[in-house]
Amino acid sequence: MLRRVLSWLALPVLVIGLLVVHPEPGWTASGGRIGGGSFRSAPSMPRSYSGGGGYGGSYRGGYGGGYGGGFGFPFVLPFFFGGGGLFGFLLLMAVVGLILNAVRGGGASSSGGGSLAVPQADGPVTVAQVQVGLLARARDLQVDLRRLAASADTSSSTGLQVVLQETGLALLRHPDLWVYASAEAGQVPFTAAESTFNRLSMAERSKLDRELTSNVGGRRFQDPALPAGASDATSDFIAVTVLVASRQRLTLPAASSAEQLRQALQTLSAVPAQDLLAVEVIWQPEGDGESLSTDQLLTAYPDLQHL
Repeated sequence: MLRRVLSWLALPVLVIGLLVVHPEPGWTASGGRIGGGSFRSAPSMPRSYSGGGGYGGSYRGGYGGGYGGGFGFPFVLPFFFGGGGLFGFLLLMAVVGLILNAVRGGGASSSGGGSLAVPQADGPVTVAQVQVGLLARARDLQVDLRRLAASADTSSSTGLQVVLQETGLALLRHPDLWVYASAEAGQVPFTAAESTFNRLSMAERSKLDRELTSNVGGRRFQDPALPAGASDATSDFIAVTVLVASRQRLTLPAASSAEQLRQALQTLSAVPAQDLLAVEVIWQPEGDGESLSTDQLLTAYPDLQHL
């Protein structure tokens, strides 16, 4: 009965949640994108967790093994530790999806009651997102991102680390133009990390009507004719999203002040190459002369806070 109820509720809850936390923006502009990564399992030492009320037992086997000692909520929910809006909703749904799969699988028991079976080489993955709304006077930021897209190696973790560091530096060079920002981070099991990251990426890319500049997974594209238009640089904005998946546990401040945003950018930029699973930098607008009004910015990025 429990399996049936959860199965019936899963789809409507997901649809309603997406509509509530992420209404479809009524306006889009061109944009650019740099990124890449791989969620393939990497060798690592077996991890063991013990103690009451936390992760029970040791990591072993696959998620299909189920949960011993009952439904296993206390051993699943600690993977998720924060995030709001669509970001938090998708991370939560990733964990709920694993619970549903376990329940549908009949909850096969594993040794060491109260343990969550996960791949031995793969622990939790941190998914982090920082978004910044800058005054449109930051035109050299767009130039920096275009130059980075033209030269970056997005097919290797070392190259992605360079993308992350250079993007962080480009943003840190314009503190006087920061107006809005948000920073969120949460952990999901390794098996749910790739799908969660991809959903967040698609949510951000859907805000663009086209990608004029792209360098993803080693494949580059640059529109030969960027559109030109008028812009009021004193009231219009450029929005930049940095999305990261890392094996390293990251905790980001809420970015409700310039100092917190600086800390969040420095934290992301410091993630070592061996811990990076995926990186994406998405910005809009990309066309010369294009910009976002305040209303357009806050409609497309409702989680932004004024600094």
